Amino acid sequence: MRAYPTSRIRNIGLFSHGGTGKTSLAEALLFASGNSKRLGRVLEGNTISDYDPDEIKRHSSISLSLVPIEYQDHKINLIDTPGYSEFIGDMQCGLRVADTALILVDAHTGIEVGSDLMWSAASSLGLPRVIVVNKMDRENSDFDQVVEQTRSQWGSAATPLFVPIGREQDFRGIASILTEKAYIYKIDTAEFQEVDIPPEVRESFERYKDDLIERIAETSDDLTTKYLEGEPLSADEITNGLKAGILSCSIFPIVPVSALHVIGASQILDFVVDFLPSPDTRSCKVLQDGKEINLQPQSSGELAALVFKTIADPFVGKLSYFRVYSGTIKSDTHVFNPRTGKEERIGQLFFVRGKEQKPTDRIEAGDIGAVAKLAETLTGDTLTSQSKPIQLPKIEFPHPIYTASIRPKTKADLDKMGSALQRMLEEDPTLHVSRDPQTGETLVSGMGESHIELMAERMKRKFGVEVEIGIPRVPYRETITASARAEYKHKKQTGGHGQYGHVILQIEPNPNSEFEFQSTVVGGAVPKQYFPAVEKGVQEAMQEGTVAGYPVVNVKVTLTDGSYHSVDSSEMAFKLAASQAFKRGMSEAKPVLLEPIMEVSIYVPDQFVGDVMSDLNSRRARVEGMDPSGAGFTVIRAQAPLAEMQKYSSQLRSITQGRGTFTMEFSHYEEVPPHLTDQIVQEAKAYREMQNSGHH
Repeated sequence: MRAYPTSRIRNIGLFSHGGTGKTSLAEALLFASGNSKRLGRVLEGNTISDYDPDEIKRHSSISLSLVPIEYQDHKINLIDTPGYSEFIGDMQCGLRVADTALILVDAHTGIEVGSDLMWSAASSLGLPRVIVVNKMDRENSDFDQVVEQTRSQWGSAATPLFVPIGREQDFRGIASILTEKAYIYKIDTAEFQEVDIPPEVRESFERYKDDLIERIAETSDDLTTKYLEGEPLSADEITNGLKAGILSCSIFPIVPVSALHVIGASQILDFVVDFLPSPDTRSCKVLQDGKEINLQPQSSGELAALVFKTIADPFVGKLSYFRVYSGTIKSDTHVFNPRTGKEERIGQLFFVRGKEQKPTDRIEAGDIGAVAKLAETLTGDTLTSQSKPIQLPKIEFPHPIYTASIRPKTKADLDKMGSALQRMLEEDPTLHVSRDPQTGETLVSGMGESHIELMAERMKRKFGVEVEIGIPRVPYRETITASARAEYKHKKQTGGHGQYGHVILQIEPNPNSEFEFQSTVVGGAVPKQYFPAVEKGVQEAMQEGTVAGYPVVNVKVTLTDGSYHSVDSSEMAFKLAASQAFKRGMSEAKPVLLEPIMEVSIYVPDQFVGDVMSDLNSRRARVEGMDPSGAGFTVIRAQAPLAEMQKYSSQLRSITQGRGTFTMEFSHYEEVPPHLTDQIVQEAKAYREMQNSGHH
């Protein structure tokens, strides 16, 4: 595969709700362009872009893949992305490096939530968009209805460029408004016949043609004037107006197809090459010497490439996918990573098609390629030159919404788990690993239950590490609700020096800070040199409260009095005395359990608001507000206990038919209702007994 000049490259991302046919469309375009001799099928597990064993097993994409197509002396980089929200990280990466987003909509079900979310995301990046109405061969498919829906949900700029011929199983071709010709296909081949517009579609053809011409006329003042004066627009004016409208996001073309039967694939290829923007039409804002500048994509310019995907391969090592925004990157050279401040050696460069890697000596501005074994470069990093470093904006990833605890199955797994997790994090920036200092558990956070399960499957398949997934223990805390005075005298007399420490503590609630210590001792009853030991003894005792053994917070402790022995007193003795005094005092200060309360924002279709609200009530949540967010969605803002929200992602999905999404972050701690305390105390006790008996 040769290197192409920037003006002949098209970077096209395929985005939609899961199951709308992105991978099938990629196969149809490969086949119709002659880049592939056979038509792969998702259900047969033989497509070029879904090559991962997990994808073949699930019949759906879970990672971004690249499918470059050479067509009419152009190169079309198709970026096939997953459609399920748990794999949103790869969708974000795909959006970032595409110059146009092809958003697929099912001709039968219409706009589903995944497509709607990707539309909004593409819109916020100012990406040109094309709406592909796929599965026109399905029962109950209705092109006109989908056009109406896209206009009401995504605005009146959505305009058909083609009209379907035949419907459901009789769908056999499309009529082009631009060429005023119809293309009738021989099913499951890329062969078609060019004919005149059939009379049965003439009416809708004329209606959509008027819409399109009016939209094109609005792209410039000259065309508007000409249009209003009733003069016809020339072919060149229509072509240039359409290109300008697509680039400025004032026209969103609609194309009906059947990817499964390859109907319409050739017309999409021609349309991509003739009308969609090349990388050199879109500059991007970058940082250079601390200043924001506009970077023009030229192969002769300063080097700036963005790493947008990392694959951990047990055989090849790390494979980094990147897009060159400016300059040219060459095999066997050095580049600079501004984040690490270090040079990286670039070995053999590749163009990637599915799982195939085709070697190349250079990758020019606007193109996408890959390189193996970069030492410290991660997804989102910029590769540039050390003499004139440029920093491209990072890729924004969503916060994880689901957390699981993981533990190795065997000792051998324990030894390998850390490095395997590290490789998984490099591959997927939406995964986070942490250790809960209180429970000692290793926690993995991601975008949902199946996201974490998939990570575990991959760790086993790629690195031979087996882990068990569980629900994390809730990090409860304890505090006091009343004041108490506590005294303890630590006194031991054995041969030689004894131990003597005597303290009187005042313990009181302190809602504004986690811990405060002071001394009001007068007359040297406890010498100053022992104050730090007293404070330390209290802090150690606070690690395990008296209700269920959870850490204690929000207390103020005052050392008010005590006594010492000139020979037997020591820091150790005072530390032990303070620790015991605190435990006594806490028991008398009406201790309570605290639980973490989360701030939750839930994005749901209006028709499910009632169901989601009643489910929240059953989770002890407090709804704080509801805001309409447009496009038939409402944002519900609530506070809810973490203990009730640990499996919320799958529950929300089932209530909203997969259309609801949410974000959750820690807000504060609050007292556990008394009727739940006993159960939590019992669970904590059972867990400690299990730990002590040596079971992990």
